[in-house]
Amino acid sequence: MSGVEITAANGRLPLWRAAWVVARRDFVAILFSRAFIFFLLGPLFPLVVGSLAAGVGGQVQNQILSADVGLAMPTPDVDAMLAAREELAGKLGPAIPPFVVVRRLQPGEDFAAAPLLEGREGQLAAIITGTLDQPTLTAPEANLARWSGTVAYIAATARQEQTLAYPPVGTVAVATSGADQNRGRYGTARTGQVVLFMLIMLLAGMVLSNLVEEKGNKIIEILAAAVPMDAVFMGKLFAMLAISVVGITVWGTAGATLLAIGGRSLEDLASPGVGWPLFLALAAAYFGMGYLLLGAIFLAVGSMAATVREVQTLSMPVTMSQILVFLFASAALTRPGEWVDHAAMVFPLSSPFAMLGHAAMDEAVWPHVLALAWQGACVALFVKLGAGLFRKRVLKSGPQGASRKSRSLVTLVRGLFSKGSAGSA
Repeated sequence: MSGVEITAANGRLPLWRAAWVVARRDFVAILFSRAFIFFLLGPLFPLVVGSLAAGVGGQVQNQILSADVGLAMPTPDVDAMLAAREELAGKLGPAIPPFVVVRRLQPGEDFAAAPLLEGREGQLAAIITGTLDQPTLTAPEANLARWSGTVAYIAATARQEQTLAYPPVGTVAVATSGADQNRGRYGTARTGQVVLFMLIMLLAGMVLSNLVEEKGNKIIEILAAAVPMDAVFMGKLFAMLAISVVGITVWGTAGATLLAIGGRSLEDLASPGVGWPLFLALAAAYFGMGYLLLGAIFLAVGSMAATVREVQTLSMPVTMSQILVFLFASAALTRPGEWVDHAAMVFPLSSPFAMLGHAAMDEAVWPHVLALAWQGACVALFVKLGAGLFRKRVLKSGPQGASRKSRSLVTLVRGLFSKGSAGSA
């Protein structure tokens, strides 16, 4: 077998072969247990929580993503509209949309508003052109009905006439705008982050209690005598990842079936920047990276617990740490290009969440290649450090000397592992 092999004088299996045997043993034991059925039913409760969180997030989204109205008018009209908007905003508050200056037109200069909006750039939801006497509002159909009256009121205020006669507002409908596109992509990004967080929180936390039973009945000491402890660590970690993939496959199939029955599909969400096929592939890759990063930490921390009560004590700070990482990545999504965004992409534990958000918001692909390479290097480092702590803590779980009965059990386990490795070869 090619690759680096770690062997001992007592004839232990090579590292990767032993890890494969441990992973296969744990995978089969969990997959064919009765508790696995309850494991598959577990996401029903997080789904309810996730739905509530999505509802709250939708309310916050309206405050985070501003829908700007652009001004492309002669300079005196622009200044008058801005002054009128500020005056009315102080009285009416959020009912008056924010104005941004797109262009100050020279006398006789024309401006094409529709191509700019359909280019989906920036946060523009509508553009006002024309003059104070005859303003023209260019926007998607929904925004035309929403803002036509407001524009007429602002233009009338800007004319500073005593009668406050409303000027007629011309309208031009477009298919979409940059603000609509960004709002939809933000919804897709937030949904992806919430789903990724819920899956990792549900699945990675299981490795905390993975060793309690084996440490209690001293099986772990027999394993330690038969195979390298690094192999036990990697085998258990990747076995839990495989179990998680089985669970996600079942949940995804059931969810897709329910959506199809209800006449819903991914088309109900805005298309992510990189497109749905690549977005789903990146979501799977970022789940694997996030699971291995957190799983390596949790398995190492879980090795310190000897009883179920200790696992329950450790679960609280573990859960809180996951929530803090998720909130950090969510905050970075609302501040693109700032230091918070860059920090979330670089910090290993938040990087999968932050990069999945970028996959929904941006079209660029090359940042994901760099991010996956960085996360892969962090996975290798975390697994190495976690295996070291795992080995140090687990080997202290019992006496080092082995009795004659223990030595016979070790010999038996070595024989089982040798047969298992020979069968897998």
